[in-house]
This record gives sequence, C-alpha cells and structure tokens, in this order.
Amino acid sequence: MYKSSLWPVSVKGVALDSQHRVLLLHNERAEWELPGGWLEIGLEGGGSDPADESPTLALEREFREETGWMVATGPQLEGGTWIYEPLPGRRVLIVTYGCTVLTPDHPPTLSHEHKKVGLFHRDEIGALPMPAGYKASIASWFTHPRR
Repeated sequence: MYKSSLWPVSVKGVALDSQHRVLLLHNERAEWELPGGWLEIGLEGGGSDPADESPTLALEREFREETGWMVATGPQLEGGTWIYEPLPGRRVLIVTYGCTVLTPDHPPTLSHEHKKVGLFHRDEIGALPMPAGYKASIASWFTHPRR
C-alpha cells in the first residue's frame, strides 16, 4: 500500500542584532530555535496569503509575527536544509536562510508562540539546548562572506 511522503516544510532564519547576537526563541519542548514557521497552504475559503507566495516572504512574515523584527531574507544557508524529528514519527523539512535585520536596534518582542526570546553571542550557542541543525545554520551564517 502506498503511503504519502508529504512532510511539512518550515522556513527558519538566522538574524543578528546590532551587537552581532543571534535571535533565538524558546519553545514548549524546552529547546531554543530559530524564528520562522510553516509554509501556509492557503486561506480558508480559497486563495493564498500573499506573504506565503514564496518561502522568503513567509519567513519575513514569521519574523514580524514572532519577534516584531523586520528582516530581508538573504541566501539559503549551506547545511541549512535538514530533517528534524521533534516528536517520534513526526518529521519536518527545515530550510534555513540568513537574514538581514532592517530594525537591528529594535528589541525583539515575545509572541504567544514561545516561552522566551533571547539574544546570544556566537560563543554561547554551543551550550544551548537546540537541535544540531540550527547550530550548524548559525555557524554557517557567521562565516558567510556576504553577511
């Protein structure tokens, strides 16, 4: 019997404030994660949200909703596409981009979707409870030549 191979896709972004700290959000699994979220499939009753016409626009929408930051989505990060299994049997395709913060001096706000918001220096990332794929994406953005 054929079983569908469709997986949800989550777009995530690595963004730094004016002090070169990474913006992270603390979730209900007691992990730190990058801002971002699901690609939406459309509006109830048909049609689609213009913000989800592309993964980059969806990521910019998610940043506004989750943190209050305005960002411009940049390149897809090397090593930033990976499969995450947050719960047994629940797989998600993660696609990560580097982002330029258009409001770097604006403190991030906390939305109802997360428990905490934090800004972390590069040398603090290794000790945080966070999936390895996020850590690799952050490292990639810190070494990206166009950052």
